[in-house]
Amino acid sequence: MSFILRIILAFLVIFILEFYFRKKIITAVVANFSKANPKILKRIFRIFLLYINIYPIFLITAWLLSGQTRVTLPEGMWFHYLVIYPFWVSIILIIQSFLILFPIDIVRWIFYPFYKKHKIKILSYQHKVTLTVIGFFILYVPGRIIYDYYSVSTRIKEFKVENLHPNLQGLKIALIADIQADRYTDRTRLEKFIERVNSTNPDLVLIGGDLITSTPDYINLAAEMVGNIKSKYGVYSCVGDHDHWSYRDDTQKSVREMTEALAKHNVVMIDNDKLDLKIGNAIVRTTFVTYTYVNKIETDRLDSLLNEDQYDLKILLVHQPGEYLIQKAKEYDYDLFLAGHTHGGQVTFLFPFIKITPTMFETRYTRGDFYFDNMLMIVTRGLGMSLVPFRYNSTPEVTIIVLSNK
Repeated sequence: MSFILRIILAFLVIFILEFYFRKKIITAVVANFSKANPKILKRIFRIFLLYINIYPIFLITAWLLSGQTRVTLPEGMWFHYLVIYPFWVSIILIIQSFLILFPIDIVRWIFYPFYKKHKIKILSYQHKVTLTVIGFFILYVPGRIIYDYYSVSTRIKEFKVENLHPNLQGLKIALIADIQADRYTDRTRLEKFIERVNSTNPDLVLIGGDLITSTPDYINLAAEMVGNIKSKYGVYSCVGDHDHWSYRDDTQKSVREMTEALAKHNVVMIDNDKLDLKIGNAIVRTTFVTYTYVNKIETDRLDSLLNEDQYDLKILLVHQPGEYLIQKAKEYDYDLFLAGHTHGGQVTFLFPFIKITPTMFETRYTRGDFYFDNMLMIVTRGLGMSLVPFRYNSTPEVTIIVLSNK
């Protein structure tokens, strides 16, 4: 599907959702409040929808005028608070409400004969439910966004390894990813995250890539922040998607500058290579694989990295948790497969029994632990954001893996 068609489809979906939301809430308000004036309500909603759609209109206009894929936004945070945030918060509110209210409409039409017989009573209840659902999410959505912005969780995972070397007993590995330093994830937010990492006293820290979001402006800040991590056996990172994109037209320069900046702060970024760490008499092999949108490792080179040598622990660190890599790591008897990229489903909508997130269209491994025979794969939620300038139902995470004997 071409870029223009995707844009048209996105606008069409947004229009349908906004129309549905507008109709539901106006109908419910008029039904429950006798003094409500439908004409005034419709006028208010037209103004509201026009206002929140300033952002997509701006993007389309700027894109058409510039002819570039990356649109430069105004520098001042006023634009983000007055234009970008209102659009995204409103869209999340509308989608979240739709996911609860639309199934109720479907049930109503499935049982149409019963509904037709008791139409007045059912509609009365449904209008009350509509106001309750929308009222709840008007409070919950911004509240949850604020919570996920300022909070960081620590998740401890005990990993039991059969015949674990005694020197690796209790080894504490911190997995972090998607730090994505930018105007939203600023110095204050990064410092809080790094403090949380250091509070766990990790023996080894592995970073699943994406230290910045875009532009070279935040490379030094990201390097400085992760350089403050304290770890007995060092801090190491693979290459992520956004690490390629500080210079859109020169991905090699992007990775090179990121690697050099990290090296100044004793953090090593490794691009398709392996590292052997000696811990006591044990040797831990960590293989760093670059698997991103713009740079995917070739099969022959991957096979040469994932050799069958015997080690006391074998770890594969990659940015994207691709199915192909999982099967390869399993084939070569790796113990741990560590990844990030998904932001834990950065925007995850509430829905009974399942988590609905756009990330599901890319991978089913959005967050948490997955076992493949004896191999454990962990996908950490990370810290930063991309596209949408906040998180919703995906609290940033520091993942701690503690080794023990099985």
